Amino acid sequence: MAMETGEDEWKVCCGSSDFAKMMVDSAPFESLEAAIHTARDIWFNLVNVTAWLEAFSAHPQIGDTPSPSSINSDFTRWSEAEQSTAFATTSSSALKELADWNVRYKKKFGFIFIICASGKTHAEMLAALKERYENRPIVELEVAATEQMKITELRMAKLFSDKARVVSETTISTTPQEDRLRIIGGHLNVAAESKAIKRSRPPITTHVLDVSRGTPAAGVEVHLEVWSGTTGPSFGHGGGGVWSSVGTSATDKDGRSGPLMDLVEALNPGTYRISFNTAKYCPGCFFPYVSIVFRVTESQKLEHFHVPLLLAPFSFSTYRGS
Repeated sequence: MAMETGEDEWKVCCGSSDFAKMMVDSAPFESLEAAIHTARDIWFNLVNVTAWLEAFSAHPQIGDTPSPSSINSDFTRWSEAEQSTAFATTSSSALKELADWNVRYKKKFGFIFIICASGKTHAEMLAALKERYENRPIVELEVAATEQMKITELRMAKLFSDKARVVSETTISTTPQEDRLRIIGGHLNVAAESKAIKRSRPPITTHVLDVSRGTPAAGVEVHLEVWSGTTGPSFGHGGGGVWSSVGTSATDKDGRSGPLMDLVEALNPGTYRISFNTAKYCPGCFFPYVSIVFRVTESQKLEHFHVPLLLAPFSFSTYRGS
């Protein structure tokens, strides 16, 4: 049975306005699995980084009490429930340590610490915060976005479960055992069904954010290459091969590049390099270009790889020793 859901309900699942609008435009969904597949595509491929930051800011900091005046009441209720296990018996000194680390984290990355808190203890979340604090900003942005998607999926499952219960109560009743099997089966089939759906975008995509301005970076030339040697390249050594061009594009007003390769269902395993012409975007900047190298294995060929870049072209500095 198709499920109709409004923007306000989607914003309870994820605090991004753009995400909510795109989910409404993509509806109706025949199942939770179909909705989650669409949500992942929208979140990782269609909305820009500002939508990610909007969703992050909708959450209270881990350990804080949400403010009912600033957040949808359902959002507040779900946030409190998700953190209930962690802070049921937490001491004031432990909360103080977490608060201190929250401040350090936000100062470094510019957004609050996001983690899927359901079922986690205070100690587990604090350990994760400390570990992730060591990440580079570009890595941590992706980690936070992935955690946000986990939260979104949990809330979507609850939303669909609530709606299904309402429908069953007004149409035909099912036994508790049938209802449990339906919900559990739906969760188990999410990954399998997602893989069966055809790609809507090439398997490798990217976007660029100019963090010095807080806006997407438009007009950045992007080049994707693949390693064609018999052995993969390693740090400081060529490995007896060459880089072969796959595709070139440039970022649009949302900071997203055009297609860098053909729309294929399975990506050829291998080592890829994506390079950004930062000197053309900002002449005289510290880095004339930036390259990111990554390896795709046989088991990953059906996955999607989104490689973002955070630029701070007007704030680069170097250490000068005396």
